[in-house]
Order: sequence, then C-alpha cells, then structure tokens
Amino acid sequence: DRLYSAAMRVPSAVLILCLAAATAAAQPAGLADGGNARVVEVIDGDTVRLDDGRQVRLVGIQAPKLPLDRPNFRAWPLADAAQEQLESLADGRRVHLSYGGRRIDRHGRALAHLTNQDGVWLQGEMLRQGLARVYSFADNRAAVAEMLAFEREARAAGRGIWSHPYYAIIDQAVAAQHLDRFALVEGIVLESAIVRRRGYLNFGPDYRTDFTASVAPEDMKTFRNADVHLAELVGRRVRVRGWLRSFNGPMIDVTHPEQIEVLEE
Repeated sequence: DRLYSAAMRVPSAVLILCLAAATAAAQPAGLADGGNARVVEVIDGDTVRLDDGRQVRLVGIQAPKLPLDRPNFRAWPLADAAQEQLESLADGRRVHLSYGGRRIDRHGRALAHLTNQDGVWLQGEMLRQGLARVYSFADNRAAVAEMLAFEREARAAGRGIWSHPYYAIIDQAVAAQHLDRFALVEGIVLESAIVRRRGYLNFGPDYRTDFTASVAPEDMKTFRNADVHLAELVGRRVRVRGWLRSFNGPMIDVTHPEQIEVLEE
C-alpha cells in the first residue's frame, strides 16, 4: 500500500478525470440536510464560496494547499491541479449541503459535505481522483469509512498526489525527517501505555526518540465508546494520520479512532 515512486509530471485535471474510473462518487446516506446554493468561487481544492456569501470547507478532506494570502507559505505540490479539479466539479454549479457533525469552524466557514447538481459527492470525487486526503476530526466523523475507501482506490491506482513523493506514506523509522506537516505514518505498534490517563502507542523501543501516537485523556472516552482499545493494537501494522510534531521524538496526536487504520488482521 506504500508508495515510493519518483515524482511524475502532473497531468491536468481533465486528464485525471479521463484516467479515472467512469463511476463518480455518490454521497453516503445518513447526513443532515443543509439546503442548496450555487458555487460562485473555488478558493482552493477544498474550499468554495457560495452565492449567499458563505464559505464552505469540504469537511473530511484536505486538498494540497495554495499560498493564498499567507506570507512565506509555499504551495504544496499539485495544489493548482486540486483547485482545477474542484472547479470542474463545482464552479458555477448548484450544490446541496449536508452535515455530519460540527457545522461551523473557527473561521466562520460552513463544514459541509457537498453534492453537485449531477449527483456527484465532491469529497468522494476529490479523493477518488487522488487530489485530496482524508482529514477527519473528532466532532466531524461522518462518512470517514467511505472516504477512506476512495482514498485507497486512488492510492492503489497512483492517481494525483499518490504519484508524488511529497505525499508518500512515511515509515515510522524516518518520521523524524518529516516534522511539522500532515502525514500518514505506518509501522508496527511495539507497545501501548496509559500514563496519567493519556494513551500512547509506541512504534520503537525508545519513546523519547521513536515515533509515537498519543491520545489525550479527554479523547480516550471516544476510543472506549467505539470499542477501540490501544492495547489490542500491539503487534499490529497500522497507519496513523495527523499533524506530525516533535515531542519526545516524532508524535501524532490522535483524537478519534478513524485516524488509525489497522492494515493487517
């Protein structure tokens, strides 16, 4: 499942569409109705502006980022391709908003799933085209299983970002070389521990230097409610996604079970 291919020339969004399978992504059931609006601007690969003035963040995914107005920020590889893809799906079109959790973020943007007038679920299609990754939150976990399936399909086919080394899945042994970025880190859990009610998954013999996944005390209840127990992950190969930071070695703070994929039964 890991990808170590060299960088390839990026195709246009149109070519990506042609190479993808014919069946577009359909929105899963169970989301709350949020009404309809028209997209008047595609700000980047996961954010649009509606005709009523609202900005909408396509909840559950993260597309490659453009600099926008952020000084000293370099665009991530394929950011332009992601924006072009979303424009082809949404710009000037009517969309239906649906909600599966928290509805407004701290920037005042709506956190919604969008389906266009052709019935295409934009989150699923961006993932299926390989121009976004799953990026879920503890208060917005709806449809993560469906989104992960589209992400796996794109990665297996080497579409979009999955043909670029910047987005390659990181082996836990070299996680320290990839700090301060959103990452997918893979390895075998060596041990688990609960220290002062905080949960830890250690992927190496030295927790002070090796990769670790950490679960805060307030988030441990979410794991228990989902019947996910850290001790049962020992010896399993897993993939952890989140922001990779340095704290006693490379660490990802995990807030909900969907951030951890078990790869071997």
